[in-house]
Amino acid sequence: MEKLRIKKAIIAFGILSLALSCSKDAETVDTEYPVIEKNFEAAFPQQCGTVRRGETFVFRARFSDNVALGSFGLNVHDNFDHHNHSTEVEECTLEQEDSTNTPIKPFTYIKSFDIPGAPETYEAQVEIDVPMDVDPGDYHFLISVTDREGWQSRRGLSIKIE
Repeated sequence: MEKLRIKKAIIAFGILSLALSCSKDAETVDTEYPVIEKNFEAAFPQQCGTVRRGETFVFRARFSDNVALGSFGLNVHDNFDHHNHSTEVEECTLEQEDSTNTPIKPFTYIKSFDIPGAPETYEAQVEIDVPMDVDPGDYHFLISVTDREGWQSRRGLSIKIE
């Protein structure tokens, strides 16, 4: 009888220890998405913004996370077929439907960047060269940020290249 009570006490203690350790771990798990901020004066490009062929512009955005940032990515590609990735409320004026054609030399920029030191906030600045000979027109500018836990946020902007 005494051995049975000891076994029950050991099992109860084990279950209690497991429950306490699980609840402690649950408190430290990062379940929040990182944030992409474009609402500050130096942020570029903005929704419906314009960049020019043959020029260099500086992408600027602020990223934040409740624990630690990991990386961010940029993807610029043509929107000549008027598909949609926009996450913005404001809609941009697109080129006329009858001017939509097959791209000859569209601008494409796809690159990922590590965010050093696992900070909670980071202001990204990336110089992007737009060649003179790329097709002008409607483009998408996609921004993604990933925190150290793997949560990702995205913003899709519509821009023009002139």
